[in-house]
Amino acid sequence: MKKKTIYIVAHTHWDREWYFTIEDSNILLIENLKNVMDTLEENQSFSSYSFDAQASIIDEFLKVVPEEKKRLSKLIKEKRIFVGPWYTQTDCLLVNKESIVRNLLYGTRICESFGHSMNVGYLPDTFGQNTYLPSIFKGFDIDYSILKRGIYSDEIKEDVNFNWSSPDGEKIKSNYLILGYSPGEFISDSDEFIDQKFLPLVKKIEKTNKNSNNILFLVGGDQNLIQKNLPEVIKNINSKVDDYEIIISNFEDFMDNSWENKEFETTLHGELRGTESQRVHRTIGSMRYDIKKANSEVENKILNTLEPLAIIGEQFQLEYPKSWLDLMWKQLFDAHAHDSIGGCNSDDTNAEVIGRLRKVNRTCDGLVNLLKKRITFAISKGLNKSNIVVLFNTNSKEFSGLKKSILFTKQPTLSLKDTVGNNVQSEIIHQKYIGGGKKIVVSDKGDVEIELPGYYRSEVLIKTKIQSMGWNTLLMEEHSEPLKEKKSINESIGNKDIKVIVENGKINIEKFGSMIEDAFYFEDCGDYGDSYDFSPLEGDIPFKINLTKVIEVTKNNFNEKIKLLHRLVLPKDLEERKSKTTSKTLEIYTTFELRKGEKFIRVSHKIDNNIKDHRVRTIFKTGIFNPANSYADSGYALIPHETISLRMEIWKENKYVEAPVPIYNMENIALVKDNTSLAGVIVEGLKEYEILEKDKFALTLYRGNGLLGRDNLLWRPNRASGINNTVVKNPNGQLIGELKFDYAIYFDCDTNINNIYDNVENYLERSCVYQNQNLNSFEERLERFSISHLNTSISTSFSLFKIDNQKIYMSSCKKPYNGEGIIVRLYNPSEKSEKVSILGKNIKKLIEVKLNEKEMDEIKEITIDGFGYKTIKIVLN
Repeated sequence: MKKKTIYIVAHTHWDREWYFTIEDSNILLIENLKNVMDTLEENQSFSSYSFDAQASIIDEFLKVVPEEKKRLSKLIKEKRIFVGPWYTQTDCLLVNKESIVRNLLYGTRICESFGHSMNVGYLPDTFGQNTYLPSIFKGFDIDYSILKRGIYSDEIKEDVNFNWSSPDGEKIKSNYLILGYSPGEFISDSDEFIDQKFLPLVKKIEKTNKNSNNILFLVGGDQNLIQKNLPEVIKNINSKVDDYEIIISNFEDFMDNSWENKEFETTLHGELRGTESQRVHRTIGSMRYDIKKANSEVENKILNTLEPLAIIGEQFQLEYPKSWLDLMWKQLFDAHAHDSIGGCNSDDTNAEVIGRLRKVNRTCDGLVNLLKKRITFAISKGLNKSNIVVLFNTNSKEFSGLKKSILFTKQPTLSLKDTVGNNVQSEIIHQKYIGGGKKIVVSDKGDVEIELPGYYRSEVLIKTKIQSMGWNTLLMEEHSEPLKEKKSINESIGNKDIKVIVENGKINIEKFGSMIEDAFYFEDCGDYGDSYDFSPLEGDIPFKINLTKVIEVTKNNFNEKIKLLHRLVLPKDLEERKSKTTSKTLEIYTTFELRKGEKFIRVSHKIDNNIKDHRVRTIFKTGIFNPANSYADSGYALIPHETISLRMEIWKENKYVEAPVPIYNMENIALVKDNTSLAGVIVEGLKEYEILEKDKFALTLYRGNGLLGRDNLLWRPNRASGINNTVVKNPNGQLIGELKFDYAIYFDCDTNINNIYDNVENYLERSCVYQNQNLNSFEERLERFSISHLNTSISTSFSLFKIDNQKIYMSSCKKPYNGEGIIVRLYNPSEKSEKVSILGKNIKKLIEVKLNEKEMDEIKEITIDGFGYKTIKIVLN
């Protein structure tokens, strides 16, 4: 009988930050990586070492010791040190799909420049697996995936080798780390270790490895030093064990040899969030809402505004800010590491994550400001008019609808016209008078203070059309007529399809003629969990906050708003919840807005949080009763989630490590539907929802919690997660202070997938505005500074390109990682294949490329399969 082969993979799992900061990690990194290089150079029998599949360690290492580049490059090229394909070990459920793609793009390109990027999509610690990861890995020419979390034993049928498929049908050969990434940490050749630990663990893997003679056994752990004597230890174990051949190897060789001339029958589909043997922290989506909100905002700004706007600007000799974008993306990748974006870190680390995201956000705003200002200045120069407003559309389709703009005027009212003199409908929906302040003027008599006149800051809705990937220009005139008061005493708002009505202190919603009573309220409950997981407090009864007071109603032609206040006295902390006492008043200010023609209610909340250890959710009634599934966007499609988790009935009996609660994440939308209607939410930064009994939809706003880890939770028994030998207090995790939330409640009678995605794009916006003015120098980041301008004038309207199929959507538009051209990623969220063309006057040719941007074939017509995507390189004349 042939001996089975045990592949020993020496490695370290490298958290960039966690209960320690990135500075702590980098100090250890320099020491550890030097040790690895020394060990491998000194001992050729130590064949290789895997450094957690991350390219970021190269960047950080060489910042401090650039003189080590030649040594490191040699070891990577020789496949002695394995790095990549990731830049950082990203979370895959809480970040934008494009962020996952970019993480791999930067990771693979950096590692390839050093000689080799590992051919394995390695996922040692990600808290659940994105449904599109198999397809994304294949787009980077990655043949294999090895992962730790998210799988149920009854799914793999006693075989840790399996195929994993995405909604678009792409598959990748995969292996499940049933014992995680550290079964062989501090391995020893002592008889006691071999008999009591090593062999029992090998036998456990062997039981779920029935169709292969190859066994993967990892030696390493968190931030571990390399075990210098490993070759000698393995040699000695081989001399004591007869049934196995034990070799020091690597992930690539293990997968190559295991899958050579062999197919494994099991196929797993889509998202993996199983809770049987490894915790996936199903409720981590609600921890540190401030981090997740800041991240989503800046991701959307870069992807939806800055990158495509910079592509437009480059057509007029404005420099594409590639170096800035490289720096910004790498800072985002640091924030996307699974602990970082999860918020399950020390307060010091979370403060650094937030600071990093704010820095990227400020950089993004400044770069967008410069692009808009330079283009607008050149348009103004060509028109020979100064009072202009330029509307930019950074989408691949024409924009048609209401565009909100901030405009500044000396007079209280204004009107807009296009450049040929046609009136453009617009309406001021909110206005504030701003004092001009004082200016210091240097004269021959010294500094002189001059009073500056005040001006008006107006929020304006403009009914307009904007060309795809371009702009239109409007002319503005000011008027002295005062702005009319638009307050209303009617305690309701509405448009053609939806009404929000306050009656006897409760909120009713009428949708398409059907009334839902007591349709919206807040739920507050205790959180006896930690920074990884929400946990109910045993015996706690949630508070329902449904009585409201109307503060103000405004009604315009284009929109109507109602401002409300909810107030309730609640327990201030867990001790008061346990004793059933209350002492703190929580106030929630809410604004509902309905715009003309929209089928969603724009919702904003402002909460001055003064309560500890609690969770706040909004609950609204959908009018769709007892749906079997909800749907949320993940990757390039909506994926179904069961509303009732059948495994909740067996998880305790089967000793799952975490309750499989039916609480789910979303990127931008989650909904329920039947044959004739749908209801859900469109979000930016809110990540967690649950479908409750009857027709209730629960959206988590936030939870406050001040512990990094806690033992024995109701939904997560036994040890604390993370660091579990001490209690780490994180008072900032309570989120005491003012919190703001924005999202939309979406109702529709049209359940077509394209209608859904159109509404998501409408809410998130892929457009921006710039007014040529000198009244206000603070609304935009760089307005008060002198900058260089283009020497030429520019036309009042422009469109770089458009797509001709409304059922196709653009997720990315940017310059290639290297070289010239435009990279455009288009996707098809429906199940039916669609054809699409990219049209533009200056297009020379189209080349299909992979996600790694390596060219395939020149194409004339683009066909995108159902739930699929294509990446196209546009070459211009």
